[in-house]
Amino acid sequence: MKITFHGQSAVEVQTKTHSIWIDPFISGNGQAVIDVSDVKPDVILLTHGHSDHAGDAEQIARANDSLIIAPFELANYFAAKGLNVHPMHIGGGHQFDWGHVKLTQAFHGSSITEEDGTVIYTGMPAGLLLTVEDKTIYHAGDTALFSDMKLIGERNNVDVAFLPIGDNFTMGPDDAALAAEWIGANITIPMHYNTFPLIEQDGHKFVASLKGEGKVLEPGQSIER
Repeated sequence: MKITFHGQSAVEVQTKTHSIWIDPFISGNGQAVIDVSDVKPDVILLTHGHSDHAGDAEQIARANDSLIIAPFELANYFAAKGLNVHPMHIGGGHQFDWGHVKLTQAFHGSSITEEDGTVIYTGMPAGLLLTVEDKTIYHAGDTALFSDMKLIGERNNVDVAFLPIGDNFTMGPDDAALAAEWIGANITIPMHYNTFPLIEQDGHKFVASLKGEGKVLEPGQSIER
């Protein structure tokens, strides 16, 4: 499969049969080197409702009849807009015909702010374990460090882990390095940094601090697994 990073926390997973996007924040994402009209996923996975994650999900899903998989309240928000959704919740997994998804906990918040300023609570945030083509990708979403990351590493053979390192709103580099050690992925990739001044970090310095293998993906860059 081909895994492409698109800045902030947007990740594209292209399998032999499906295009799967995680947190497709493209418009408003100064790091993105792709136009939102060029994003054509079969499936959209959302970790939480904040605009830098759920971002362009509605526009993309409507244009492509994509399936949105998200925590229950967030999925219901999009279902009310007439979109195709599959609701899940933390700790739950589901086998789809193209792969398996399990939601993990994440320590953060989750809401959507409408154009009129109304704030809608969209349930608990999540991370996710995506297993496709015999490989498991852990996308931590926005989260603080938490000790159950040890269990995620012990109970899953994680091939690729995407971990936030931006600090202020999520883990910083030091906590993310410990998370990477606990998870024990074959390769760790930093995300959720350098999009805004408050979360500026040195991704290469973070990768150099890891005990295991890490890699910085610039927006638009890919790895093959």
